[in-house]
Amino acid sequence: MKQHQKTSTSLSQQLRRQQQQRLQLRSKSADASSESAAAGKAEQEQATPILTSLFAAMLGVGTVSLVAGITENLTASSVPEYDSKGQRFDQSTFAGRFSRMVLACDPALLFYSAEQVENSKALLQQYEENKAKGVASDVSDRVLWEARRVVDAAAHPDTGEIIPRPFRMSGYVPFNGPICVAMVASQSTSALLFWSWVNQSQNALVNYYNRNASSPLSNETLAISYAAAVGSALLVAFGLATAIQKKYPADQAKKLLRWVAFPSAVVASSLNCYIVRSPEIDSGIPLLDSETLTDVLPGTTSRIAAKQGVYSTTASRALLQAPVYFLPPVLLSVIGPLRRYLTHVNPALTVPVTTFLLLTSFGVGLPATVAIFPQMQAINVEDVEDEFQHLRQPKTNQPYTQFYYNKGL
Repeated sequence: MKQHQKTSTSLSQQLRRQQQQRLQLRSKSADASSESAAAGKAEQEQATPILTSLFAAMLGVGTVSLVAGITENLTASSVPEYDSKGQRFDQSTFAGRFSRMVLACDPALLFYSAEQVENSKALLQQYEENKAKGVASDVSDRVLWEARRVVDAAAHPDTGEIIPRPFRMSGYVPFNGPICVAMVASQSTSALLFWSWVNQSQNALVNYYNRNASSPLSNETLAISYAAAVGSALLVAFGLATAIQKKYPADQAKKLLRWVAFPSAVVASSLNCYIVRSPEIDSGIPLLDSETLTDVLPGTTSRIAAKQGVYSTTASRALLQAPVYFLPPVLLSVIGPLRRYLTHVNPALTVPVTTFLLLTSFGVGLPATVAIFPQMQAINVEDVEDEFQHLRQPKTNQPYTQFYYNKGL
């Protein structure tokens, strides 16, 4: 009997040990599966789908071009008579200024060849020659305005030389946009610093190729502005990135780094613009008659008007960074379904979605911010230098109440 009890106890203990071993094996298997899933998710979050991102970039650029095409077609019925010194759109309204810049920044303009640009130049030249002879043109005003848009997008206004595609205004979104995406998507200080340098280098080349070719100081000024822009961008980016990584855990720091591009770009772009344009404050710019837009006092310039023009242009450059670096991360954060999908379902699509949002926002935000301030701005007589306050209009002999000045873009 006792032997039977011992045998039963031994069997019971063996069964319990086997059950515990099976439970341990199941627990280890579950832990391994959990670790494998976590590793797979981490790999998925870090992996960047190149083809999908390229498709998203093409879709974003295409959307910007579509906006330009829609704008051109919607305003086709109200095209004014072609004027080589005028503008197709009313520049006294925000809508007119926005429409002008949307068409100027249209990425589709990059597809015109040098031969097509020359043909557009010849068309406009032939029109002017026929007009001088009193010969009626059989070319519609819309075609003439489009020809001028093609020429203005590709040729330098001073030299007439063809500007390389990456440095045209129409090339800003497709060439600079991906660099901005890389800045927003950067998850390390070194990556953020590298793309900040590339961004400011590309901006400097855009400034160089679109500079006033008649200015003898332009190369020197551009060199100073490049050094200041790159230095300030790297300094702000490094300082903020370092502070974030010290204060927050690694996972949270990676998410917060996407916001660093915004303040660093604001500081760099503002400095870049101010330094390039600051010589105008010392030399002044001409004040123009409100009707004829000719110098009210030939040979003289206003430093007060120049200061206002430089400040407003610098402000618009700072505002431009918001739709590029601030709006896309905000949209990714506040759109609940999109945020949950990218976080829990398919993190690998974060970069492609960011790419599309940023390029689209960039393409619409660029003309919108430039359009905030009119290129031809008014200034009251009492706000300018004393020497201009008592001038009279040539036709009416009445005192001026306002002058205009070209603030530039």
